[in-house]
Amino acid sequence: MKRVRTTMITLVFIVVIALGATLLFMQQSVFGSDPSAIRLDRILKSPHYRNGAFENLEPTDVMREGASYWKLTTDYFNKDKNNIPPAPIPTVKTDVKALPDDKPTIVWFGHSSYLIKSEGTTVLVDPVFSGNAGPVTFFGKSFAGSDAYTADDMPNIDLLVISHDHFDHLDYKTVTQLIPKVKKFYTGLGVGAHLERWGVPADKIVEFDWWEKQDVSSNITLTAVPARHFSGRRLTRGKTLWTAFALRLNGYNFFLGGDSGYGNHFREIGDKLGPFDIAILECGQYGLDWPNIHMFPEEVATAAQDLKARTILPVHWAKFSLAYHAWNEPIQRLLKKTEEQGMDVTTPRIGEPVVLNSSYPRAVWWNF
Repeated sequence: MKRVRTTMITLVFIVVIALGATLLFMQQSVFGSDPSAIRLDRILKSPHYRNGAFENLEPTDVMREGASYWKLTTDYFNKDKNNIPPAPIPTVKTDVKALPDDKPTIVWFGHSSYLIKSEGTTVLVDPVFSGNAGPVTFFGKSFAGSDAYTADDMPNIDLLVISHDHFDHLDYKTVTQLIPKVKKFYTGLGVGAHLERWGVPADKIVEFDWWEKQDVSSNITLTAVPARHFSGRRLTRGKTLWTAFALRLNGYNFFLGGDSGYGNHFREIGDKLGPFDIAILECGQYGLDWPNIHMFPEEVATAAQDLKARTILPVHWAKFSLAYHAWNEPIQRLLKKTEEQGMDVTTPRIGEPVVLNSSYPRAVWWNF
């Protein structure tokens, strides 16, 4: 009896220590901060914020009804044998500080990070250069070869656009390194709380609700548009807004997709703000058990049609394994669908420039 009591006390002690360590860990800067004060007041007035959280325009469960968490666990340990590339990702090292900008040029850095330069204006979207897509270094490690670029490689940034606060889009280490180079940060409601905690001055942060826009200059307009996803860097969800953006830049129209499951919002965006010269759309990290929050590759093609996009640049792949499919399956499935539909897709290597109305790389570089 004494031994049982001692064992129970030991177990309780271990649990208490573990909980304390977890709570301490959760207070680290990497997790950011919850919105408060003026920022929270604005959130509470949003028509998209109900019952203590932001909501999608249509019912959106993160996991499908009837999903088995046991199956999810077994699937995790039985991923596709090509979930990780068998060799380093081929990349092109471009001097983005000296990038020509007489025509709008896009340089993709893998996953959802990319830079747009046009006539002296530089836009950087969802930069993640730390080598992993999570709060700890052992989770979401980047593929070999995919870390060809760092924060030091970036030029001065006029607009740093953040689609939402998930770790594979909003990276603490990268943001803190970039702060001295950034003129202003643009993001969804509430995300500025993370940025401020990390040292970004409040007057350098612009937050949007869906359909709000800002004329950055006479030739640049940024409009936040709906996405079908969720947010959260801790255990709670929906305290900050996830969003995509329509960017009008020097006479060209870009769709900056962020993360989104397929939905009616794409057609509404296309009708209101299209056509788009290029749609930069997520294509990867999908799964049968979470069909509402990430698009399957075939849905990416449909979304581009809804947006009235002339060309698709697929992102959200080729850097991190955050799902169970083969690492190169997304691009293969997308190209099969777009070929059937006669749609244009550009497939640059990491670092290879895409120049609108001039150069759209289409090499098949992922079959190895």
